[in-house]
Amino acid sequence: MIRVVVVGGSGYIGGELLRLLLNHPQVAVTHVTSATLRGHRADSVHPNLRGQTDLKFSAAEDIGSSDVLVFATPHRVTMSLLPKLAPRARHVIDLSAGFRLRDPREYERHYGVKHAAPDLLADFVPGCPELARAALCSADRISVPGCTATAAIVALAPLAAERLIEPDVQVDARTGSSGAGSGRSAGGTANTHAERSGAMRVLTGLAVRMSATGVEAVRGVQVVCHARASAPLDEQTLRRVYRDRYRDEPFVRIVAHRHGHHRYPDPNVLLGSNYCDVGFAVSSDGARVSAIAALDNLVKGGAGAAVQCLNIRMGWPERLGLEFSGLHPI
Repeated sequence: MIRVVVVGGSGYIGGELLRLLLNHPQVAVTHVTSATLRGHRADSVHPNLRGQTDLKFSAAEDIGSSDVLVFATPHRVTMSLLPKLAPRARHVIDLSAGFRLRDPREYERHYGVKHAAPDLLADFVPGCPELARAALCSADRISVPGCTATAAIVALAPLAAERLIEPDVQVDARTGSSGAGSGRSAGGTANTHAERSGAMRVLTGLAVRMSATGVEAVRGVQVVCHARASAPLDEQTLRRVYRDRYRDEPFVRIVAHRHGHHRYPDPNVLLGSNYCDVGFAVSSDGARVSAIAALDNLVKGGAGAAVQCLNIRMGWPERLGLEFSGLHPI
């Protein structure tokens, strides 16, 4: 049994971490922190955890030592807080954007501020089992990718590895309102569900070859990645490539059917699960490919990925604590 502390446990990702870790047979959650809710019960914020825990939120400085620290704090908070707390645990898993980039100049270019702990960036391994499983087996610092990035990576990796597509890829993403977090953002109330309900606003500019649109759903991410084929492709080749790449992956399923209501990946059937469904379509002349992926942004796109990485690092079965298959209908 290992001791785990959830740093920043009052948000949606923090709540999902608690839900998964409290039911994990090899984990004891010893503390959950919040900068604003110290002394309040965790289940007062996460009512689905009633009867599951008596934990109360504590201040980060009061956590003591543990085996694993899991950070679910905003990235600008994480990069300042993590260096202070990291010595209290052997293993650190970060779900913010704070340590996803190795180059501090790239961090500043993308996020507009200097990194507060640039000397630590090189210590982190990407928390994407489908790409970095071998490195995760011995990693003590893990940075989990964002939900949309995870979906796009899983969708495109087989095609890119086989050099079947040109590098100029367009990613069209749709995301539920929980992706904006539980609190008020710097943009005021623009990302609350009350403001987003019924809206279809483009959240990310086309200049970076990705557009993300907020939709009516609360949970879920779906990406459709459009690319030009390096040479003409057919459906049989694509199916073989995806099957070969993901045959042994416990949480990736190929969903590309010719008929039926659920022909392609749909986040609505994945809610609460750690699965990422991937599919594909090809134009009649074989010149263009669409790679499709869907996942629950709070689980496979966040807390579930963290638990999967923890299982890998500890040498436990990868599915441990992540067996929930999702609900249908919902």
